[in-house]
Amino acid sequence: MSRNKLVHFKENEEDPNVVQFGKPIFEIIKGNWNETQFQNDHPVVVEMACGNGEFTVGLAQNFPHHNFIGVDIKGSRIWKGSSKAKSGGITNVAFLRTQIELIDKSFAENEISELWITFPDPYPRDGDEKRRLTSPRFLKMYKPMLEKAGVIHFKTDNTGLFDYTLALFQNRTDIELIGYTHDFYQSEWKDDHFGIKTRYEKIFSDKGEKIKYLKCRFIG
Repeated sequence: MSRNKLVHFKENEEDPNVVQFGKPIFEIIKGNWNETQFQNDHPVVVEMACGNGEFTVGLAQNFPHHNFIGVDIKGSRIWKGSSKAKSGGITNVAFLRTQIELIDKSFAENEISELWITFPDPYPRDGDEKRRLTSPRFLKMYKPMLEKAGVIHFKTDNTGLFDYTLALFQNRTDIELIGYTHDFYQSEWKDDHFGIKTRYEKIFSDKGEKIKYLKCRFIG
């Protein structure tokens, strides 16, 4: 492991905006994000597989009366997001370092108001369907964590993953599809995102890839 990584991981251990295994808060955080981490009662918004945290931090800057949590397993990515939040004096953002497959261990029923799934790995092989963050396996985890009428946002450049997700959501009786587009930057929703882009979104859009987006909520 490089010296820089060791320094970054050490900072993650010390930074109060990072929640990870080994810290006492990690064991008690489920159901207590507002009280323990943020000390307020603002709505909680979560970004899955947040990478370097650009989107999580960008949302936090634009919505100061919401609490934002970026989730990723990579310590180096978490460090980048945490550092950006600290340098900008942004206090309504935190980062959770954990495996996505264990996300339900860190959030209680009705604890999340909105969930963002931004540019996840598409896992195109049929045998990898259960690893897709929009698969039935993960939807089963998300549903109890989201408050009633809580919104799921999904953005991707991958047409195969988007079509899979759209078809899945359209055929579920417990999901209301609010809207979707195959060309986000020509859609009615683009201004709602304040121009915030993840690193991958910048790469794909610079290459001329059309960004797909949908939003939905659980019902019933």
